[in-house]
Amino acid sequence: MSGPDPVSGNPPPSGRGADDKQRQLDAERVSADGAYLTTQQGVRVDHTDDSLTVGERGPTLLEDFHAREKITHFDHERIPERVVHARGAGAYGYFQPYDGSLGEYTSAEFLTDPGLRTPVFVRFSTVAGSRGSADTVRDVRGFATKFYTRQGNYDLVANNMPVFFIHDGIKFPDFVHAVKPEPHNEIPQAQSAHDTLWDFVSLQPESMHMMMWLMSDRALPRSYRMMQGFGVHTFRFVDGEGRGTFVKFHWKPVLGTHSLVWDECQKVAGKDPDYNRRDLWEAIEAGQFPEWELGVQLVPESAEFDFDFDLLDATKIIPEEEVPVRPVGKLVLNRNPDNFFAETEQIAFHTANVVPGIDFTNDPLLQARNFSYLDTQLIRLGGPNFAQIPVNRPVAPVTNDQRDGYHQSRIHRGRTSYTKNSLGGGCPMTAGADQGAFRHYQEKVEGHKIRARSESFKDYYSQATLFWNSMSAWERQHIIAAFRFELGKVETVEIRERVVAQINHVDHDLAVQVANGIGVPAPSSEVRPNHGRSSPALSQANAVTGRLETRRVAVLVSDGVDEGAVRLISEELRSRGAVPELLAPADGSVRTSDGGSIAVDRAMSTMASVLYDAVYVPAGEESLQNLSSDGLALHFVAEAFKHGKPLAATGHGVALLGRAGLVNVRLANEGDGTVTDQGVVTDVDNASSPGVSGHFVHALGAHRHWERDSDQVPA
Repeated sequence: MSGPDPVSGNPPPSGRGADDKQRQLDAERVSADGAYLTTQQGVRVDHTDDSLTVGERGPTLLEDFHAREKITHFDHERIPERVVHARGAGAYGYFQPYDGSLGEYTSAEFLTDPGLRTPVFVRFSTVAGSRGSADTVRDVRGFATKFYTRQGNYDLVANNMPVFFIHDGIKFPDFVHAVKPEPHNEIPQAQSAHDTLWDFVSLQPESMHMMMWLMSDRALPRSYRMMQGFGVHTFRFVDGEGRGTFVKFHWKPVLGTHSLVWDECQKVAGKDPDYNRRDLWEAIEAGQFPEWELGVQLVPESAEFDFDFDLLDATKIIPEEEVPVRPVGKLVLNRNPDNFFAETEQIAFHTANVVPGIDFTNDPLLQARNFSYLDTQLIRLGGPNFAQIPVNRPVAPVTNDQRDGYHQSRIHRGRTSYTKNSLGGGCPMTAGADQGAFRHYQEKVEGHKIRARSESFKDYYSQATLFWNSMSAWERQHIIAAFRFELGKVETVEIRERVVAQINHVDHDLAVQVANGIGVPAPSSEVRPNHGRSSPALSQANAVTGRLETRRVAVLVSDGVDEGAVRLISEELRSRGAVPELLAPADGSVRTSDGGSIAVDRAMSTMASVLYDAVYVPAGEESLQNLSSDGLALHFVAEAFKHGKPLAATGHGVALLGRAGLVNVRLANEGDGTVTDQGVVTDVDNASSPGVSGHFVHALGAHRHWERDSDQVPA
C-alpha cells in the first residue's frame, strides 16, 4: 500500500509488516456510494417502502421475496452477546519491539525483530454488564490484544488487574453467576454491590486479593488510555532450542495510570454511559493516538519455587520490587473500526491462540480458559468458521483439512481433505521446527488423578495485605468507602458479617472501619499481625504525571467575559494537547467585555463537571454576575473541587470559587499575585496572567489533588 490510508487518511506506518492486516481488510470493505439497492442475490430493487399486496388494502403475498429477505435478516441480525466482557470498544494499531532482542528467551518473531511492526486489534471491555450497560461501573476491565503476526495470530487476553477471583476455572461459572444480576429479578445490572456476589466472596477466601483491587480506584479507570493491562497468568517463553522461561506480561499506559472516583462514576453513567468508549474513539479521530509500553517479568525455570507463593496461582502477583518489569516494545492504536459489529463485536479472542516462542503453564485457571474461549465462540459466532471473519483472519496463510460447517466462505479445491494422502500430492504438508512449526514445550508430567489443590495455593491473605499496605492515604479512604457502599447494598446481615471477618484476615483496622460503616459488630482483635510489606509500584499515587494530552477542561463563560483571559488559557492548553471547551448558560456565543463575541462549544446544561478533568473561570465582572446567579455553574465548580480536580480563576472569576463554597483552600486577594493551593490556581490582579496558565498546567498534569478536605462542600 502506498499513500495515505484510504479510510482513515492516515499515512502508512513505517516498518515491515505494519500494513499487512490493512491490505487484507481493504478487500472486504464495501461502500454504498453511487450504488443501487439490491437483494442479497444482487437483484436491483425498485421499491422498499411497501410490501407486495393484493390491491392497495389486501393481504401481503408470500412471493414478496424482497420483503421476506429484508425482515428475515433483520430478525437474525443480533448474535448472542458475550457472557462476560459484553460491553466493549476497540481499535486497530501496531506493536513494535524495542532494540535489545528477546531472542535469548523466545523465538516469537514479533517480539524479537525491532524492524517489524505487527498489526493489532485491541478490544477493551467491562466484565459483568450487558452490552447496554454503562462504561463507568465498578468492574474489572478487559484489555485483549490480537497480534496479526507473520507466524499466525497471537492473542494476549489481559485485564486491567493482575490477579483474578479464583484459582481454578471450574469455579468460573459460579463466580460469574454470583456477580451477574440475581436470577429471580434480573437486578442489579453491571454491579457487584448485591447479595449473591458477596455471598460467594465471603465463602471463597482466595478471592480477597482480587476484591481489594476491585474496591480500589483500579476498578474506575479515567480512560482506557490511562489503564494498565496484565496477562494475569504466568506464561512461558520458549527459545529456539526449546528452553523455557516463565513470563508475566504488563501493559503500561504512556499517559500514566489514572482513575475516576465513585461518585463521579455514578453520575457519568447517567450523563454519558459511553464515556470510555467515546473517549477512545475521539482521541484516535483527533490523531492523539493512545500508546502503551509492553513489559515482561522474566523468571528462570530454576527459580520457580523461590517465591513465598506459587507462580501458577492466578490470585498472586510477582511484586515488581522482586522481579522488575523489563520494557520490550510499544503499542500504538491509530485507527478506529469502520463498523462496530463487523469488527469490535465479531472479533474473537482465545488464550490458546499462541505462536512459536510462547506457551502455557499448568495454571489451572489458564488451562480452563484454553477450553472455554473456543467453546464460547462456536455458539456466539455461529459455528466453526468464525476465524474466516475478516477481523479474525490471520495475515499468515491458512491451509488445513477442516471443511464445511456454518458460514464456510472458502472454496476448497482438490480431491482430498485429509492427511496423510497421496492423491493430493501429500498436501498440505506438516512442517518441522526449521519451517516455523509450533512445538509444544516439553516437560515431564506425572501424578495421580485427583481433585485437589496444592498447599502452595492456600495463602489467601498475604498479598491482599500487601496491596492494602501499598496504598496511599487517599487510596485507602476510597477502598474503605467502596467496601461500605458495596456491603451497604447487601441485604443479608450474615453476609456482611462474613465479609468483615474475611477482611479482618487482611487488615484489622480496615475491617473495623468497614464494619463501623455497615452496621455490623467490628472484630475485637486481629486474626494475624499485618506483615508490613508493601509494593510501591501498586499505588496510583506513584503513577506517571505531567501529561496533558486529551485532558478535557471546562471553561465557564457568560456575557461580559474577558476575551484575553479565555484565549490565553485555551491556547496554552491546546499547545500541550489538552482539550478546552467553552461552556455557557446557553448555546451559541457570548459577548465579550470589549464588545466582541466568542463562540460557545456547549451549553452548560448539556454537560457536567464529571465529564471534565479540570475547570477554569476567566475574568469578567458581568460574566461573574451571570454565573453567580446560575446554580448550575456554582454546582459545577463545587463538584469539581470535591472530586479533587484542578481549578483556576482570574479577576472577578475568583469570586465564583468563593461563592461555590470552597473550603480549606486559600484564594487570591488583591495584591497577592498568583496563588496556588491544593490544585486551585487564582489571580485577582491579572486577568490574563501567564503565571496562572503555567501553574494550572502543572496542576492539571498531577491529575487529582487528594490533599483537599472537601467533606463540607455541598456537591
